[in-house]
Amino acid sequence: MEHFKFSLIFSAIALACAGWWGYSSGGITLALSMIWLALILAVMEASLSFDNAVVNASILKTWNKYWRTLFLTVGMIVAVFGMRLLFPIVIVAQTADMGMLEVWTLAINNPHEYSLKLTSHHAEVSAFGSMFLMLVFLNFLLDEEKELHWLGVIEQKLGLLGKINAISIFVALSVLMASLALVDDTNKFVVLTAGIWGILVYLGVDLIGQILETEEEESPDIGNLVKKGSIGGFLYLEVLDASFSFDGVIGAFAITKDIVVIMIGLGIGAMFVRSMTIYLVEKGTLDGYVYLEHGAHYAIGALSLIMLLSIKFHIPEVVTGLIGIVLIAIAVWSSIKYNRISR
Repeated sequence: MEHFKFSLIFSAIALACAGWWGYSSGGITLALSMIWLALILAVMEASLSFDNAVVNASILKTWNKYWRTLFLTVGMIVAVFGMRLLFPIVIVAQTADMGMLEVWTLAINNPHEYSLKLTSHHAEVSAFGSMFLMLVFLNFLLDEEKELHWLGVIEQKLGLLGKINAISIFVALSVLMASLALVDDTNKFVVLTAGIWGILVYLGVDLIGQILETEEEESPDIGNLVKKGSIGGFLYLEVLDASFSFDGVIGAFAITKDIVVIMIGLGIGAMFVRSMTIYLVEKGTLDGYVYLEHGAHYAIGALSLIMLLSIKFHIPEVVTGLIGIVLIAIAVWSSIKYNRISR
């Protein structure tokens, strides 16, 4: 419970704010409604992003206290206020040729129109996020140096494909091109461009990491910083979190059009994901459940495909969340079975 203390305090304050927002707009009935909607959004966000917590923990466990604290503080501010509030406003401002203040006023005074403007660009947002997440999954799956294979021989054979240069990029681009069949002719170019940007952002973050690794060979001091945390890793986790949040932000408008409640609900969920990340790191849970990281990455792969399919088909958020939970649950069961056999 110690790891979730701050999240519980944050949740209490946030829900009080949601109640005040509802009460000031329509009395006690609306206040209770806003609190309930915020709780629903919080649960939805936490379920959608649990696999994100596992992947974050797998990276953070090798970082020193400085970089870990930076990600869990500054990263938290970016996650809650940047991706859950600012980013949707930026999307509407850029695509609708409006000022940021004008969009904020629209979101507060006319949330329905604001949500229509935001969701009208769902295809581009999904293409960007899905390509980034797909490369995260593919680079985990197609890794010839990976020693532990959840799917046995099948996964081992797929890992050997990692010997082929740029195989992950080839697969991702192929999937992106195939997904254009789901898009109207008028939107194919913007969706393709958004997907390519998702790939470029992933490669850009990876490039920073490669530069730092090159400097590692020349300077042991810098090398220690790379292993214990770096700006490249920090950016990677921030973009990864952003890619996860796209689905939640867009899906939240199916529950409520109130941007304040959406930010509060998703912010609470994001805070609990961070607490879960800390718990997994400090308790060494990943070492005890050896396939947990595998399950999280397969959930990421599933999410990337779901985001692409959502360009044309409506897929309820509960389905996305359940797929991730089921995959991680199977991974935990497989880990327990593995531990029993290994004894």
